Amino acid sequence: MGLSKRPVRIALIRHGESEANLDKSIYERVPDHSVALTAHGWEQAARAGQELRKVFDNEPIRVYVSPYLRTLQTLKGLELDDLIGIAREEPRLREQDWANFQDTEDIERQERLRDSYGHFFYRFTHGESGSDVYDRVSSFLETMHRDFEQADAPRNVLLVSHGLTMRLFCMRWFHWSVKYFETLRNPANAETRVLLRQPDYRYKLDRPFEHWTTAYQPNEREQAAWL
Repeated sequence: MGLSKRPVRIALIRHGESEANLDKSIYERVPDHSVALTAHGWEQAARAGQELRKVFDNEPIRVYVSPYLRTLQTLKGLELDDLIGIAREEPRLREQDWANFQDTEDIERQERLRDSYGHFFYRFTHGESGSDVYDRVSSFLETMHRDFEQADAPRNVLLVSHGLTMRLFCMRWFHWSVKYFETLRNPANAETRVLLRQPDYRYKLDRPFEHWTTAYQPNEREQAAWL
């Protein structure tokens, strides 16, 4: 891939507050992919859209969006339609699959097991592990890099996705270790991270992810991922 075709900015945003962020029992009766934003989630998306407009300097954007309702609504709430040339639904950016209709007590039990087993490798019953999501994100990256080669490739790319998926995208992009990934917190609802192209055509994050533990100290490569 020609280095000059690499986008100047690759922004990642987590969906706004959803109904499930307030009440996990909704998964007992509503499929995960059909969970909607709350009114506050719509407000978060609108504010994030104003900030992203500044980040993108009002230039055209290519968008990849998870097909879940809450991410599609977040994209709509950003109100960036005038800048978006292509908005492609991308199933590989979906949330980690936990189950179909969920048993809240069972999921809470499994979450505790995951904490002791490891978030990257623990696989939910009838669902996915973090490593499964990593694999499909890796496949998506190959597609995205091919898209960079297109003649009309814009300077800005936006991924509208989910917290875990965002962390795993960055893990894959920057070649972070599993141990480092395990220390990272999810971004908040409608929170962004932006990969900024540097003069050497490599990328750095505009800011790091927060950590929930300092048990593992990042190595030099991992520390070099952000500005």
